[in-house]
Amino acid sequence: MFNYLAELLSPFYYPTLIIVTSYFFMLSLANHYEMWRFTLGVEIFDGPLVSVMVPARNEEQNIERCLNSLRNQLYKNYEILVLDDNSTDNTLDILRRIAAEDPRICVISGAPLPEGWYGKPFALDQLSRRAKGEIFLFTDADTVHSPASVSWAVTNLTGLKADMISGYVGQIFLSLGEVVTVPLMFFLTGFVIPLFMNRYTKLSFFSAAIGQYIAIKRDVFFAVGGCETFKKKTSEDIYLARYVKRKGYKTRFLNITEHVKCRMYKGYHAAVEGIGKNIFDFLGKNTVFLFFLFIVVFFFLFFPFPLFFMCLITSSPWRMEILIVNILCTLTWLFAFLGQRLNWWYCFLWPFLFLNLIYMAAWSWFRTVSGRGFSWKDRMVG
Repeated sequence: MFNYLAELLSPFYYPTLIIVTSYFFMLSLANHYEMWRFTLGVEIFDGPLVSVMVPARNEEQNIERCLNSLRNQLYKNYEILVLDDNSTDNTLDILRRIAAEDPRICVISGAPLPEGWYGKPFALDQLSRRAKGEIFLFTDADTVHSPASVSWAVTNLTGLKADMISGYVGQIFLSLGEVVTVPLMFFLTGFVIPLFMNRYTKLSFFSAAIGQYIAIKRDVFFAVGGCETFKKKTSEDIYLARYVKRKGYKTRFLNITEHVKCRMYKGYHAAVEGIGKNIFDFLGKNTVFLFFLFIVVFFFLFFPFPLFFMCLITSSPWRMEILIVNILCTLTWLFAFLGQRLNWWYCFLWPFLFLNLIYMAAWSWFRTVSGRGFSWKDRMVG
């Protein structure tokens, strides 16, 4: 049966597989070069007021570490606004204690979530309306910042003449489940979006952002409609970048691993829920696009791994080509992990990453179309 299938597919599938895998490999290299080439070193330590904004809901285990790192910045002119988003743990008590020690910290008690909004967009909306800075810096409560984090934002916004910047922060993994889930965020710059096109076109598709760290000019943020534009989106970061680009402003996606660290999720199930809820939303909740993603991921990203062993067992004449494809896939992930300063041996887990992506995409689709939605931070979204 396998020999018959291999004979049937060989004139089309194997050559296409080599071309597609080679493209992904070159795209990954180009994007990593793009991020490192245009990421500027820290040079500016004083300038316009920067409003650092942190939404916090049930973050008692993270918020003190985050705020302590933000209090210790080399940049001179900044304020810190933290919104307690109706937390049910000790987050608010911790915030009040820290704010009493540092006048730069303003603690905001979040309003009840209104109809038609998701939690994080509404939290960001409340923060942005209280912020006074010329530059907005949005970051998550589970991040930890180097003393140059705020200076980095000002330096790159100014030096690149950009209106909005974002990028990859340094990820921390403490379980295998996190390793085969969280790096799927690198899928965008390894297999989807050619970042260099962001410099040459006004098409919003080529813009990207990660909500863990977004710096944007105040006037630009409100010119594109502020949080109203993504008030019911789970992948609000991507949509903000698209709206900014669509309005003709300049966005850049860079590498922030040196200045911001984060452990996004604690364990496999939390990671699946956190990333999975964004997949169908990222595709515009389009089932046709999702089906196309299934086809591409299964046949061109996951299947080459088991296919290699099938070719060895059957002495297929295509076994050398499939070996090359597997090497290219491994190298693609190797450069991705090295570029993010992660363990090199993670690259050998790529078949499990793609298999996990297929599972999460199906889960994301089912939870959305069934109307069940997603439980996140004790709230239903999607």
